[in-house]
Amino acid sequence: MCLYSYDDVRDREIVGLIAACLAYGRVAQILNSVYQVLAVMGESPRAYITDTSEKVIVAHFQGFVHRFAKGPQLSALLVGVKQVIDDYGSLNACFLDGVSGGDETVAPALTAFSRKIIAASMDGCDPGHLMPCPEKGSACKRLNLYLRWMVRHDEVDPGGWLGISPDRLIVPLDVHMFRISRHLGLTRRNQASLRTAIEITDGFRKWSPSDPVRYDFALTRFGIRKELSGITALMMALDG
Repeated sequence: MCLYSYDDVRDREIVGLIAACLAYGRVAQILNSVYQVLAVMGESPRAYITDTSEKVIVAHFQGFVHRFAKGPQLSALLVGVKQVIDDYGSLNACFLDGVSGGDETVAPALTAFSRKIIAASMDGCDPGHLMPCPEKGSACKRLNLYLRWMVRHDEVDPGGWLGISPDRLIVPLDVHMFRISRHLGLTRRNQASLRTAIEITDGFRKWSPSDPVRYDFALTRFGIRKELSGITALMMALDG
């Protein structure tokens, strides 16, 4: 994972958001697009974001294409990130600004975080589908994956963010997790919505109250690696 290449969490949080926002399509295509962006940013994505003008960012990525995302959407995302870092000092601090002690999950804070970046993006252009928002009912798989990377810290997730408890995370719900969760009886819902993601997370919380999202990586191997049965994947997750 490219996040492990960045020891400074101020770089890692930017790289993680870019990688998460581009995390749709084939893995090889995703990695190629992420590394294209990182090559332009150089050794310190944080320095690039803070020191590069909006005009230059737009020029650097005008030819960028990742499936149906184009340069203007990526530039809008990066400009939004630039502005919230100017305002809050870091993406971590921006996210924490939306956290309330009474929230059962990160969903309200994630909504506020998404709104801030979208509002701070370029005039006349926004990140579009690159920056989803939970308030619309989307499972927001990519942003919840980002939070998993930044909040948890183990052999899979590098972590680095402070002030957010892993027990508030929501499982990144994609087609693989949706399928295995229905197979395991964690949900009977027919749509992979935010409500479904929270219901599945509640099921995981019965097994691991302090870290329900810990099962995500192992269980999604079931969808990707066809030789694994549902029970095998579950046992791998529980042993992890």
